[in-house]
Amino acid sequence: MEPDGSRESPPREGSSFPGRWPSSALGQAFSQILHQFAGQESRRGKASNAALRDLSALLEAKECDQLFEGSDTSLRGMPEMLGQVAKALGKYAAPPEGPEGGGDRHSEVAEKAAAVGLLFLKLLRKVETAKNSLVCPAWKAGLRHLAGPIYIFAVTHNLEQPWTSPKSQGVAGQVLALLLQVTECGSVAGFLRGENEDEKGRFTAVMGLLKPDLNKDSWKNNPATKHVFSWTLQKVTRPWLSQHLERVLPPSLLISDDYQTENKILGVHCLHHIVLNVPAADLLQYNRAQVLYHALFNHLYTREHHHIQAVLLCLLDLFPILEKALHWKGDASRPTTHCDEVLQLILMHMEPEHRLLLRRTYARNLPAFVKRLGILTVRHLKRLERVIIGYLEVYDGPEEEARLKILEALKLLMQYTWPRVPCRLVVLLKALLKLICDVARDSSLTPESVKSALLEEATDCLILLDRCSQGQVKGLLAKIPQSCEDDKVGNYIRRVQQISEGAPYDAT
Repeated sequence: MEPDGSRESPPREGSSFPGRWPSSALGQAFSQILHQFAGQESRRGKASNAALRDLSALLEAKECDQLFEGSDTSLRGMPEMLGQVAKALGKYAAPPEGPEGGGDRHSEVAEKAAAVGLLFLKLLRKVETAKNSLVCPAWKAGLRHLAGPIYIFAVTHNLEQPWTSPKSQGVAGQVLALLLQVTECGSVAGFLRGENEDEKGRFTAVMGLLKPDLNKDSWKNNPATKHVFSWTLQKVTRPWLSQHLERVLPPSLLISDDYQTENKILGVHCLHHIVLNVPAADLLQYNRAQVLYHALFNHLYTREHHHIQAVLLCLLDLFPILEKALHWKGDASRPTTHCDEVLQLILMHMEPEHRLLLRRTYARNLPAFVKRLGILTVRHLKRLERVIIGYLEVYDGPEEEARLKILEALKLLMQYTWPRVPCRLVVLLKALLKLICDVARDSSLTPESVKSALLEEATDCLILLDRCSQGQVKGLLAKIPQSCEDDKVGNYIRRVQQISEGAPYDAT
């Protein structure tokens, strides 16, 4: 490629580059490459392939060593132009927009990404060479415009996605590693937030590049955008994230509000990261915490277990923040909390639920809700009793996760609400004894370690039930060991009696 440097050609119509191109031959060469990428859709394929070849030859040319010298007035504007070229390369290698992507298109994208990655490696090596040279003072300006687009390209193709291949992932990984090396950052987190207090970091610049693709009309056009945003967000933690709250909260809410379960879960994970890494005072300001709560509460009506798990974990971390704004006066009853509202809805869903995966998910999180509410769990005692007894009756598969977690929740419930336990003694005792008999006689594929864990937990619940009822369990069980034909069941009942006899009746 032999650009004519004797004349200065202005940017063509439709170019996104502001101002005038550099007037040097090198500047005009980059200008022509940029115009090839910005060509008409019908010609974009051939023109872009030619532009890649021209750019590769240009980066290998000796004249390209002048890119970051900055001593020639004709090279002014070169850093900005390089940034535009980097954006064009990233767009060229982006996954197909909308639903039209398929296997053939994805393999084509992976090939493009591998080729673009090699160009970025050449460009970054030019920056590194200029950085190590005392006569190239303009490398910082060039790197400032290149870092954001190159980072987005590297993250887009570094993770395993439908549009990546082992080759494109490897090249993208090399690009990211070299970018961190050139910017003197020890990690991606340091690159985004700054390695020290004096360094600003590049998270704002990256979010500025992502912002046009993160509004409600455009965020689905590029399937990689949501993943780049989520992955980048996870790298910025407390205390740096709070200053970017206005940038990251709207996209997270937008993604979580989608109709596709995959996007909902991704958005909830982003919201959870924000809850964990932004101070409570910032979340309470402008009622942001309430906005988060109502957005998450609406997700509780889904029937997908992975989605419910993500939402419940996020809500459990949000409750302490929401309750900071509640003020209880001792002369009145305690106000209903957000945790009360969520537990009420969960119990309503748990009672008729028959799908094992959802039952396990609800049961897995129930102890945390009981622990969170403490003595206030008495507000939900009737429904909790029905749910616990119903779940203890149903076999849950070899791991028995649901029944183990329900027993854990029952122990916590009795500890917090022990004055209300005696009136429920008979119902709970029958349920626990039935569980012990069923597990002891179980001939399924359940491992012995799981059976032992279930029997131990049920025995602990019986001991606690006896203490809450001031020894009534021991009296009711007195004649069972003599009449019980199953030695295993009899041994556990005798253990309850022996421990109860030696323990004071102090439920507190």
